[in-house]
Amino acid sequence: MSTSLSRVQLRVRGYHLDGYGHVNNARYLEFMEEGRWDYFDQHPAMIKELHQAGRAFVVVNLNIDYLAAARHGDDLEILTGIVDVGERSGLCHHRIVRKDGTLIAQADLTFVLLDMRANKAAAIEGEVRETLNALTLPKEAFAG
Repeated sequence: MSTSLSRVQLRVRGYHLDGYGHVNNARYLEFMEEGRWDYFDQHPAMIKELHQAGRAFVVVNLNIDYLAAARHGDDLEILTGIVDVGERSGLCHHRIVRKDGTLIAQADLTFVLLDMRANKAAAIEGEVRETLNALTLPKEAFAG
């Protein structure tokens, strides 16, 4: 498995549901966050280095497309990866797919590298940039 793409398996539980019997829209944010945690668990040295330098990845924008309802007992796969790295921000893509292949939701999340001392976005450069560029995938890599 490529460490450029995180794959998290999740079963929909009763507490994920809203009054209509499908996954509440806010729960998808949690599912995607689980995907990001897994993604960065695969790259602990990068995160440790960032924290030691007083920097952290911070979410600044999230756009979600809800495409189909997930219901109790559905087995889902959350796919997470980096699809673009700019000078001061990057783009993380998520897809949530039901076991039968149905695309449930997809999202583009913009992040910045925060200088925690200055409390402002910092340039993405050096080893961090090289690492992120090496991990970058085209969105087509999420389809299969």
